[in-house]
Amino acid sequence: MTQFTTHTIASAPAGSKPFLQGAKDAYSFVPNLLGNMATSPALLEGYMTLANIFDKTDLSETERQIILMTNNRLNGCTYCMAAHTTISQMANVPRDVIDRLRDDTPIADPKLEALRTFAAIVNKKRGWPEDGEIEAFLAAGYTQQAVLDVILGTSLKVMSNYTNHIAQTELDDAFVPNSWTDLAKGAA
Repeated sequence: MTQFTTHTIASAPAGSKPFLQGAKDAYSFVPNLLGNMATSPALLEGYMTLANIFDKTDLSETERQIILMTNNRLNGCTYCMAAHTTISQMANVPRDVIDRLRDDTPIADPKLEALRTFAAIVNKKRGWPEDGEIEAFLAAGYTQQAVLDVILGTSLKVMSNYTNHIAQTELDDAFVPNSWTDLAKGAA
């Protein structure tokens, strides 16, 4: 099995060092995902830049986490499910929303459930939703901009989830309390 390096600030390529330092300054540690991405300064910069852009959408923190966690679950990313559970808790995303995202059960709020459903459709259909699926999302109170913002969040998760799968990213201690098992795959 190919082993990938989980870089520290000291061991990272020069182009990755400032991004890892920025993460350490923000979180007080360098998440293993970013340490793995650091092997490719372009991937690390792209991921961190896209994450910052996604945070600037008109979607609330709860809505952004719904998109991200739906993709994490569908992509079977145990690392990102644990990390985003922790992030969601810190951002005061309602506990019932977090639990439903982790368990793949409907969210009680109809508008948020429409978002969860649409994010899943975009992922499962690889960006080919039917007109009726888009119309149902719009009828729930979302805009065409939100349709495209779902694509943005999905793109972000392709970068992180696929990196974690390939590099077999070890879960950071900060995320261990929220570890998650992909029941669909039987993974831990």
